[in-house]
Amino acid sequence: MAPRRSTAPILLTGFAPFGEAGQITGINPSWQAVRALQGEVIEGHAVVAAELPTVFGVAADALQRLIGQHQPALVICLGQAGGRKAISLERVAVNIDDASQPDNQGQQPIDSPVVVGGPAAYFSTLPIKAMRDAIQAIGVAAEISQTAGTYVCNHVFYRLMHALAQDKKPMTGQPPAEVRGGFIHVPYLPGQGMPCMPLDDMVRGLRVAVATAMSTSQDIRRSGGATH
Repeated sequence: MAPRRSTAPILLTGFAPFGEAGQITGINPSWQAVRALQGEVIEGHAVVAAELPTVFGVAADALQRLIGQHQPALVICLGQAGGRKAISLERVAVNIDDASQPDNQGQQPIDSPVVVGGPAAYFSTLPIKAMRDAIQAIGVAAEISQTAGTYVCNHVFYRLMHALAQDKKPMTGQPPAEVRGGFIHVPYLPGQGMPCMPLDDMVRGLRVAVATAMSTSQDIRRSGGATH
């Protein structure tokens, strides 16, 4: 497997609008946040931002193609989490799709595996505690979350980590062996619901999170901070 290129980009993804908040506003804050960083250079790596459809299967397949196309140094997927008040750094993806509402193509899997025969769960390979502390240090609310749910966000998170663990890509090539991956949830934007967070704070927090992920080789070992 080829080593990571020093110029490899950082791949950030958000989701298309979904659910009641998305239908009313036509906005998903996860896409708004990553789009704001498109083309920015962080720790020497250019950001590539992409919007994924909020659709089981289709979103994860699109992500795999993006990884094969860009050969990124880092992959962080973002999603919207109504009801949360902080940027939530997800620790674990579980091998279950259990949708409380249909996705944007009307699919509503119940108690279905994300990957048949796959491990029960994968842990994020991001330095999530260091990222949390760095975000909090600039005055933006951040926390470690122990669950990414069982909707399309978790589906994509699990498929991302499963793909990075396989040392191969079925469609367009292989990512670097040492590439890190993980998932971040962001709150509603003002006007979508409560609690909420201004877009500027999301973008500032995401920028610092990405920089920390690129510059921190090993996560800090102390605990602390709110969880979901």
